[in-house]
Amino acid sequence: MEKYSAEQIRNQVLCHFAVEGELLEAPSYGSGHINDTYAPRLRLSDGREIRYILQRINTGIFQDPKGLMENIAGVTSYLKGILAANGGDPLRETLTLIPTKDDQPFYQAPDGSCWRMYLFVEDTISYDLVEKPEDFYISAKAFGRFQMLLAGYPAATLHETILNFHNTVSRFENLKKAIAADPLGRAKEVQPEIEFALARETDTHVLVDLQAKGEIPLRVTHNDTKLNNVLIDPSNGRVCVIDLDTVMPGLAHYDFGDSIRFGASTALEDEQDLSKVSMDLNLFDIYTKGFLEEAGAVLSPLEKELLPMGAKLMTYECGIRFLTDYLEGDTYFRTHRPGQNLDRTRTQFKLVADMEAKWDAMAAIIKKYA
Repeated sequence: MEKYSAEQIRNQVLCHFAVEGELLEAPSYGSGHINDTYAPRLRLSDGREIRYILQRINTGIFQDPKGLMENIAGVTSYLKGILAANGGDPLRETLTLIPTKDDQPFYQAPDGSCWRMYLFVEDTISYDLVEKPEDFYISAKAFGRFQMLLAGYPAATLHETILNFHNTVSRFENLKKAIAADPLGRAKEVQPEIEFALARETDTHVLVDLQAKGEIPLRVTHNDTKLNNVLIDPSNGRVCVIDLDTVMPGLAHYDFGDSIRFGASTALEDEQDLSKVSMDLNLFDIYTKGFLEEAGAVLSPLEKELLPMGAKLMTYECGIRFLTDYLEGDTYFRTHRPGQNLDRTRTQFKLVADMEAKWDAMAAIIKKYA
């Protein structure tokens, strides 16, 4: 997307939001690859300066910006009420959405582009990677707390911003279609990976079937539980979970599982030496501790018992998505070298196999903290 100058932002975008002051600058901000992000800084009439986050929503990926922003407006408003009632800081522990001058959660420009605006949460830090176990623990507590605070939110009222995002049955069907079509003739090269995936078809039904039967509840899920989506206030340790684009109705196991998939792996997602790939039980223990310290009171005994299945299924799901994309010609996930999606597939399947080997130990850790 074409970058906007400060003048364009002032004259074409900012003037439609309920903010006042003189625009001093509007530099690009952050390292995200989806939305176009700026950090406008304004000087108020009394001389104070205030920063915001201004984003142009990528409507190629999020094709229902109205539904997306209804989700974010609803969740952040609910969180503010809960935080205020419990002595928290609503301006720093959740995002503050700035409405447009006609009190809408986003602005759609004449060219069709969609913009939203947040108050900048000053004096916080975030980490792109887990550098030490304490970082993973902070992340666990943040996303566990996110689950706890939103336990009373009517999850079924949320829009699915990406349809069937964690529907493992649907993802498995997509894989079978890719195997049958085999447009590039790659299936014969990856028979061991295909056999690994097909052998676990029954696993794809476990969580979705339990939810369909009402045995585990639908919850508000973040669905992008990376460490860098947590802002930490170093003065008091309080956190703010950000990047709410993929907040949808789902299962607590999705957020827990994806954190384990990415954060507890001993290797990079596209590591070619599979001997380096395993699921670190110590990191699994640390994350489980932090997550259940915050969310344990609102999760049912069955939900807690199934947390290892969440880790396995989110890893398996990611692997079959990489394999599907490899068979279809690498059209979804960005690749930087030939065979990268196949390497990604193999690391995920190696993690799945390692989790299966460590299943009793994982279950014992859950029991310890549950």
